[in-house]
Amino acid sequence: MLMLAALFCFAVLDTTGKYLSQRYPVGVLVWARYLVPAIVLGAVLYPRMGRDLVVTARWRLQIVRAALLAGVSFLIMGGLRTIPMAEGTSLFFITPLIVTLLAGPVLGERVTGAHWLLALFGFSGVLLIARPDGDLPLGPVLMLLAGSLLYALYQLATRTLAPTERPLTTLFYTALIGAGISSVALPAAAHSDIPSWQDTLLVLSLGVSGMAGHFLLIRAMAFAPASTLSPLIYVQLVWATLMGWLVFGDLPGVSAIGGAAIIVASGLLSAWLAHRR
Repeated sequence: MLMLAALFCFAVLDTTGKYLSQRYPVGVLVWARYLVPAIVLGAVLYPRMGRDLVVTARWRLQIVRAALLAGVSFLIMGGLRTIPMAEGTSLFFITPLIVTLLAGPVLGERVTGAHWLLALFGFSGVLLIARPDGDLPLGPVLMLLAGSLLYALYQLATRTLAPTERPLTTLFYTALIGAGISSVALPAAAHSDIPSWQDTLLVLSLGVSGMAGHFLLIRAMAFAPASTLSPLIYVQLVWATLMGWLVFGDLPGVSAIGGAAIIVASGLLSAWLAHRR
């Protein structure tokens, strides 16, 4: 239930970001997405944890990990501006397969021929969604695939940090570094429209939904192993499709549904192989 709630928060984050990116610069939205949790976590946790909140022997990897997620936020929010939610989320879900392939050279984990075949099978689903004669623009598709690659590296960095780092410290570094990096994009907002109070609340909600999703994810990981929880990640595709329909009136076509099914099947089989080992 914690994992499903986290995935719902991430779908809300993506949908709200797509809605707001039609009128406001993506850089400002990403900045708000990280600034809100940085302020909230600092105000709530620092009085209780003190220097333990920020002291870490692996600060370089913490910064690299947080920078990777900030890059993911820019690419995903930018890519979803012109691509329907279901198709965009499906393209992003090539990440688990990339993680499987990179786990060998990066973490020294064993990658079998079956994993390579599943990765190729999953990539065929990507080609089916972003087929050359389709309606999806190439630029945003490449942004989403690049975001998938960065997110795979982010997950590998998280795996490396998890055995030694406090989860709340990692969460705080994620928000703090993300806010710092995205602040570089603030000059782009100089000539943008001033948001209404309703849109201001939506902008602030980006930080709330992102922070809630990552907190629920951390709590879920405390009660069950990653191999048990990872197949549930594809439930986010259901949330994304429903929200895309309710908010934007978008429904995926037959080829998009087929491509998403291939990606999901590949990811579930890969997770099953990992669980079996």
